Amino acid sequence: MALSRGLRCCQRVFSWIPVIIITSVVLWSYYAYVFELCLFTIKNTLEKVAYLLVFHVCFVMFCWTYWKSIFTPPASPCKKFQLSYSDKQRYDLEERPDVQKQILVEIAKKLPIFTRAQSGAIRFCDRCQVLKPDRCHHCSVCETCVLKMDHHCPWVNNCVGFSNYKFFLLFLSYSMLYCMYIAATVFQYFLKFWVGDLPNGRAKFHVLFLMFVALMFFVSLMFLFGYHCWLVSKNRSTLEAFSAPVFVTGPDRNGFNVGLHRNLQQVFGENRKLWYIPVFTSQGNGHYFPLKNLSSESHNPLLANEDMWEESEEGSDQESLVEDQDPSVTLEME
Repeated sequence: MALSRGLRCCQRVFSWIPVIIITSVVLWSYYAYVFELCLFTIKNTLEKVAYLLVFHVCFVMFCWTYWKSIFTPPASPCKKFQLSYSDKQRYDLEERPDVQKQILVEIAKKLPIFTRAQSGAIRFCDRCQVLKPDRCHHCSVCETCVLKMDHHCPWVNNCVGFSNYKFFLLFLSYSMLYCMYIAATVFQYFLKFWVGDLPNGRAKFHVLFLMFVALMFFVSLMFLFGYHCWLVSKNRSTLEAFSAPVFVTGPDRNGFNVGLHRNLQQVFGENRKLWYIPVFTSQGNGHYFPLKNLSSESHNPLLANEDMWEESEEGSDQESLVEDQDPSVTLEME
């Protein structure tokens, strides 16, 4: 037991290594650009001030989005998807597996759950003891179920999901902008150092290396950002791109695709002025998402009736949030 706790502690410590690497590279790039390039190499005062102003805007937005991606906790299913005290007692005291399954099926009838496991069973997490909402998955690293889980990213040491997916996309975009701006403004001085028009010195190493690093990260980020832009346009997560969500009618990769405009609004919100700022504006609460074949708000209350999702004990006996589902479905324990 002590060994297991020690291993988990070591895992938590080592999981911060990628973040430390990125932070170190960014801090070095700040020193190389501000001091070695702008203050020590560039002689024109106007050019120096202009470069520093734009650079610091890019730097602040990069740091802000990176911080939000790292320290925004992943959202987990609310209490309505957990077994209540009475249901838990009934479930634990019941020794017949079929009756236990029926108890959980009855609970699922009250919830807007439309996806199934590959076998067609209701998705249930035996580790978190919750019925999984649509697009929710259990992360073995974070040791919790994550709403609209996309993937666990080691570079932010966090699960990318409903609560921080917008922040992650902005982090990728501002990272690209940061690298592109550095490469574009450093290029002329890179050439001057390369051909010997500027004297050799400490600044030469920093400027040359800064150019290579900026281009290397820009190319990598360009492919990753492009892939996630495609995912957003199709309203898919990374997990759903590899394994299509299963509905009652079967697997459907486009089950949550409600059109490009509405797909963008689900992630970034309706106020376009806030799309580029790392503040949470995503629609809904992560427990329910409009379906392609049920696109009207009357059938898909993504924003309507949010009071039904308050995590209070009141209303536990309220009527079903959705129409009764087929009671013949089975339960799959993951």
